[in-house]
Amino acid sequence: MRTRHAMRRLLIALSLAVLVSLAGIGLWYRSYLVTPAPGQGEVVVDIPKGSGVRGIGALLAARGVLDNDIRYLAMVYFSGLRTKLKAGEYSIPRGLTPPQVLELLASGRTLRHRVTIPEGLTAAQIAAVFEQDGWIKQTRFLALVKDAVFLRQLGIEGGSLEGYLFPETYTLVRNEADEATVIRMMVARFQQVWQALEVPESLELNRHQLLTLASVVEKETGVEAERPLIARVFYNRLAKKMRLQSDPTVIYGIADFNGNLTKADLKRETPYNTYVIPGLPPGPICNPGRAALEAVLHPVESDALYFVSKNDGTHVFSSNLADHNRAVQRYQRGQ
Repeated sequence: MRTRHAMRRLLIALSLAVLVSLAGIGLWYRSYLVTPAPGQGEVVVDIPKGSGVRGIGALLAARGVLDNDIRYLAMVYFSGLRTKLKAGEYSIPRGLTPPQVLELLASGRTLRHRVTIPEGLTAAQIAAVFEQDGWIKQTRFLALVKDAVFLRQLGIEGGSLEGYLFPETYTLVRNEADEATVIRMMVARFQQVWQALEVPESLELNRHQLLTLASVVEKETGVEAERPLIARVFYNRLAKKMRLQSDPTVIYGIADFNGNLTKADLKRETPYNTYVIPGLPPGPICNPGRAALEAVLHPVESDALYFVSKNDGTHVFSSNLADHNRAVQRYQRGQ
């Protein structure tokens, strides 16, 4: 009889111990679920594609967002979100509880970054902007810019996408942007803008030639009001079979240009030297914006054939060589 009573007391004691342990574990787990991360502000966490549950936990713990222990794995399992956590770059506010962090990762509300490409940059310069913040590799970007198969996929004729990479502010997401994605986005924006423009039927140039001329106009002046007049100068010169004699085209054709344009450079034979070749260069020399495109589509009326810089961003326009030479003497030679 005593033995049975002793055994019963032992079982009761063990049961109580188990209940106390389970209650302690429950409190330990509950405290994990309701305790927010310490600190203030936000922390950026980049979850690479292919990261498993354990890998995500390690990344979150390394950034101080939550503790990565058995409770984290239990939380993921019981939440039903194990297969729903999405890769990407997240801005996670300090003070979230672990379940709230999981809900954020399952929502896919990743960071959006704005990257601005100014008018007049070359494809190489655009690639450098995107590479600077780690979006792409410049070499792969530039290889695609001249990839014939890729160009055909985009519906672009010619040997390069120079000129078709529309300058704009673009929104990018980490782990979703690569060289092809960025280029497709920029060319699609160009196509959208071009379709919205009014192209006069009287123009004899095709789209590629108009884009080429717009790129020259873009590089010749940063003053928007001057662009339609500069476009007219070039149209007038083309009509009279005069060479365009545009310094920016010469510079574009010099692979090792050091910033100092010389008389020898103006005589150097390249496909882009408009002091040597007749007519337009074979393709755009930069990526023009909408204002430059509008300028070549709707130039102002003028008989001007020349222009020279006043060294303040604006130009003097002349309809004959004598007036042009006087302007050159005044503004370029200080006489």
